[in-house]
This record gives sequence, structure tokens and C-alpha cells, in this order.
Amino acid sequence: MPVSSPTPPTALPPLRLVLVDDHEMVLHGLDSMLGHFPDQVTIVGHATNATAAFALVTEQRPDIVLCDVRIGKESGLDLCRQITTQYPDTKVVLLTVYDDEHYLYQALRVGASGYILKRIDGRELVGHLNRVREGETAVDHALAGRVALSAARLSAGEFWSGAHLGLTQRESEVLELLVSGHSNRAVASKLVVSEDTVKTHIRGLYRKLGVSDRSGAIAVALREGLFR
Repeated sequence: MPVSSPTPPTALPPLRLVLVDDHEMVLHGLDSMLGHFPDQVTIVGHATNATAAFALVTEQRPDIVLCDVRIGKESGLDLCRQITTQYPDTKVVLLTVYDDEHYLYQALRVGASGYILKRIDGRELVGHLNRVREGETAVDHALAGRVALSAARLSAGEFWSGAHLGLTQRESEVLELLVSGHSNRAVASKLVVSEDTVKTHIRGLYRKLGVSDRSGAIAVALREGLFR
């Protein structure tokens, strides 16, 4: 079945896009996905590391750079800050697997114009990119609802345990279950998520708490009196 092209808001020239990801397979997949919309998107370059990406932006001056939060051992957030500082006319959209409000907040702080999860399809992605060109900020709808709820709670003074340490509400929930002695499988069952998702949250809270294992995370939680 042919892919229907989203109707552009105005008769503008195709967006000039640079793709940045450390996985060649992802770059090829994006090429194939966006190739269905030649009237709206032109890919002017690919890069697999931050240095090559910045050089490409300097050379091509694209409308939008689409990159991951992590580029191998490098930070896509640092790249975003560098691009938006040096070339403010070039917008940066983060395309990532990290379903985490913390990364979203960081991305917005360094000047990103969008934060989208990689499970998106081509038509949705092109729609987001067109809105970014119009000056909007594109946030994946899977995250937008949680962010709105978090903002409402924060404005009402309802902070969750560990918020002051940078933990998201979900990471706090995971940590509380770890402190209670739950296994990863039990945490996944309690929160109705996959074990892989639980592992992702655990890695995130380890990083934010500055620990390397479960016992270290539990020790911090007990020391801080997070769960009573």
C-alpha cells in the first residue's frame, strides 16, 4: 500500500535535513522512511559521530538536525547545544529510545526544538518536522501527557520522593519497589511494564544517584529517607 503524504501547511520547499545516529541501520531506516516524502524532506547528509555531524552542519546549514540523545559514547545533548549556539537558524530534534522526562527536560534546556521517540512512523515524523519548521516544539505524545501531569503536580506542590535528586516519578516508583526487595520481574509486574523498561529506569536512577548497583541505590534511598 502506498504511503500517503501528510499535507504541508504551506507550499514551502522541502526541509533540508541532516541525520545523526551511531547505528548505520538506523540511518538506512530513516532514509527509507523519509524517502516516501520527497516533496517535504531532503536528506542532505548523514553522520555517525558528533564531530562529523557538526562539520556537516557547518557545511550544509540544514533546516533541521535529527539526532539521538546518545551517539556512541558522545552526547547528542552536547551536540544540540553546540549547534543551537553556533547556528541558531538550524533546529535540532532529538529522535531517541529514551522514554524519560529527565532527558526531555535536558533537551529543552540545551535548545532542542523537539523530542520524539523512535517508535514513530514516517508520516508522524514528517508532521512533527513541519511543525518545528513553523516554530513549534515537537514533543512525542507518549511523553507529553506525563510531562503535563508532572507539571500539574509540581505546581500544586506535590513532589514525589527523589524529585530533588533528579529522579522522574517513574524512577522513584521503581526505586521504592527495589527498596522493598522486589526483583526486576516483580517490579515489571507491579508497574505493568516490560522487564527491559524496568532495566532502563534502573540504569537511569543509578546514573542520577551516582551508584553502580542495586545495593548502592538502596543505600542512598535509606540515607535520604526517601520512603517511610
